[in-house]
Amino acid sequence: MTQASRTSQETAQLPIAGRTAIVAGNGSLPVAVAASLREQGSNPLIVTIKGEADPELYAGDHAEISIVELGGLMKILKSENITNVVLAGGIKHRPEFRAALKPGNGNLVALYRFMRAFRLGDDGLLRAVVATIESYGFRVLGAHEIVPDLLAPAPGTITRKKPTQEGIENIQAARKAAVLIGSLDIGQAAIAIGRRVVALEGVEGTDAMLQRVADLRQAKRINRKGGVLVKCAKPQQEVRADLPAIGVSTVENAVKAGLSGIAVETGRTLILGYGETIAAANATGLFIQTFEQEES
Repeated sequence: MTQASRTSQETAQLPIAGRTAIVAGNGSLPVAVAASLREQGSNPLIVTIKGEADPELYAGDHAEISIVELGGLMKILKSENITNVVLAGGIKHRPEFRAALKPGNGNLVALYRFMRAFRLGDDGLLRAVVATIESYGFRVLGAHEIVPDLLAPAPGTITRKKPTQEGIENIQAARKAAVLIGSLDIGQAAIAIGRRVVALEGVEGTDAMLQRVADLRQAKRINRKGGVLVKCAKPQQEVRADLPAIGVSTVENAVKAGLSGIAVETGRTLILGYGETIAAANATGLFIQTFEQEES
């Protein structure tokens, strides 16, 4: 049974007390969070990261900072009477530390903490950023707490097409690899073809990994058809930031890479543009499967 729509219980939202700020990087997630808050009757402050955030986010109540001005974020949040902070969207480039030391980049204590955090791996960085924001009295929320219907639903197939036995075995192989690299704070995704892992996600991201597999197929380094992309949260994942996500572009790139399906972890993976993503998978004959978190 396919599951292209959600029940009222799955999409129920609890009211968020106090005003919320969205620290917005790139991608569609900050747009979805802002839209959900407005639908709930809130007026979020969008703190856009310069050079990263979608232009659409500048239409509402917003402030802009560069990635090296994160020390000034606390000042903005306090001046706008913010209670909650959501970190949403990606960051393409890490900052130059010398630029961060220029006068006028905000609270020096916060700036120092952020600079130290940027020397960590992705998960360590996010944990340090969350801890720094919370140390100033703000509550950090995950995007999924505001838009719960973005989370991958209960385990099962959510498209018309279902995985074959080989597809299931590809899921198992790629899942083990994704969990392993996640435990090392390297990435959140892996691809298996013919029951063999052929690609692991690094700092380049999922789309670049899919392009790499497409190039390997073009070069006939991978001859076998099919294969599965698996995405799951890192075992130590800070779930309030950087949950793994898929969307329409993931489906399109998976098709270009010659894959037959995508599998994601239920409750800890975001499906952006849920209906559109399922429709795109159905239109291209791709399956999307969800699975339970692996027990440690």
